[in-house]
Amino acid sequence: MKNVVIIGAGPAGLTAAYELLRKSKSYNVIVLEESNEIGGISRTVKYKGNRMDIGGHRFFSKDERVNKWWESLMPTQGKPSFDDLKLNRKKNLKEGGPDPEKEDRVMLIRNRVSRIYYLKKFFDYPVSLKPQTFINMGLKKTIKSGFSYVNATVKKLPEKNLENFYINRFGKTLYSMFFEGYTEKLWGRHPREISADWGSQRVKGLSVTAVLKDMLGSVIPSTKKEVETSLIEEYIYPKYGPGQLWETAALEIEKMGGKIIKNQKVDRLVTNKGNIKSVFCGENEYKADIVISSMPVKDLVASIDEDVPENIARIAEGLPYRDFVTVGLLLDHLNLENKTKIKTLGNIVPDCWIYVQDTGVKLGRIQILNNWSPYMVDDPENKVWIGLEYFCEEGDDFWNMSDEECIKFAIGELVKMEVIKSEANVLDSHREKVKKAYPAYFDTYSEMDTLIEYLDKFKNLYCVGRNGQHRYNNMDHSMATSFEAVNNILCGSISKKNIWNVNTEKEYHEKK
Repeated sequence: MKNVVIIGAGPAGLTAAYELLRKSKSYNVIVLEESNEIGGISRTVKYKGNRMDIGGHRFFSKDERVNKWWESLMPTQGKPSFDDLKLNRKKNLKEGGPDPEKEDRVMLIRNRVSRIYYLKKFFDYPVSLKPQTFINMGLKKTIKSGFSYVNATVKKLPEKNLENFYINRFGKTLYSMFFEGYTEKLWGRHPREISADWGSQRVKGLSVTAVLKDMLGSVIPSTKKEVETSLIEEYIYPKYGPGQLWETAALEIEKMGGKIIKNQKVDRLVTNKGNIKSVFCGENEYKADIVISSMPVKDLVASIDEDVPENIARIAEGLPYRDFVTVGLLLDHLNLENKTKIKTLGNIVPDCWIYVQDTGVKLGRIQILNNWSPYMVDDPENKVWIGLEYFCEEGDDFWNMSDEECIKFAIGELVKMEVIKSEANVLDSHREKVKKAYPAYFDTYSEMDTLIEYLDKFKNLYCVGRNGQHRYNNMDHSMATSFEAVNNILCGSISKKNIWNVNTEKEYHEKK
């Protein structure tokens, strides 16, 4: 039996453990998790009968391996959920699937609704060319946006940074309205300081041209083939949030003989002749024939016991991250009118996420957790449970606020935006802090290839997942890196290019 040590019990680490144990009896698998939780950033936080999704996780993938994996662990619903029953909403349910009113191990089918909240008005996300968009913008800005876009199509800028990437696709006016401020909130840097790689990875295919093609495709059948990008309209979602899936996976791993050990922070990797021989968590040693790492690359390199070349150490140390704070607020109601045709419990707005483009507030996004799953909220008919998402850096003034200060600040921003009328609307609150939530694409990121070349010299080391590869992967891409790693281990492949190449295609993530 070979000893496989997997660092991290998030989506990548748990997928690797599950796949190895499922496909072979030749491995003794141990998963080491730094925290006391399962699921990493994809965990579900439980608070007084309400549940929070850290960051929001739509379960949607173009990778059929991922879809089948999810379905095998948590089948798609075959009967209506609580809110669909109450509202008589129709869904294309899976024949023979579980009933979410009677069973917990079930994926719900949810409507994808996300909008931008800007100037106290709702815009489609991504920006559409519907009449309401022009009404919200006003005649002057609409004309200015049109000329700006035409200019961008004639005079293309070199895509050396994210600012130019956006301007080439939307024109400077729309870029300034809907991308510039929000991007700076998210990353703490102006878009001109960020690599265009981020745009290529996250929004490739989205542009004014794509929006026009999509509109034509909906009314002129012959143009449908030419539609570059169309956002998904539905996604699946675990009854009790994303963490439920990973807790279920952890149970299955343990049933197959794997071990998951929590509160184990990896701080030293012992190497010998191009291999990692042991993984240390304090005084605890775990001998390893194979190591699969989803820990941040920055920390991985710092843990290696050999003399790391000065240049490699510099690149790893310089890799940037954005940290994350979520403030959960339980409300008696929202001060936002539902002007859509979508029925909701309590007639609240139907959005899963609301993107806050207003640079006058620090708030980045609002999650309305009732709309992710009614089972995430203790009383979904009479209460609204929201998550306010803030991007920051560990140790900065916002991160160092006390829970009370942070919650008071967040409530004040909601009142300023007129999302709620007053502090009196808040019935309860909770704060969560997440380190290294978002690997960032600036500083020494441009030298990442040099770091990959160094890490690949360790023959028995496989880097997977978002932080393990320092790539802003969606959950399904993190899982795919582990599929590739496990396949390499089982077939004895030496090259790791297939693992690093996951999610380098230049397509939008939520294309149908």
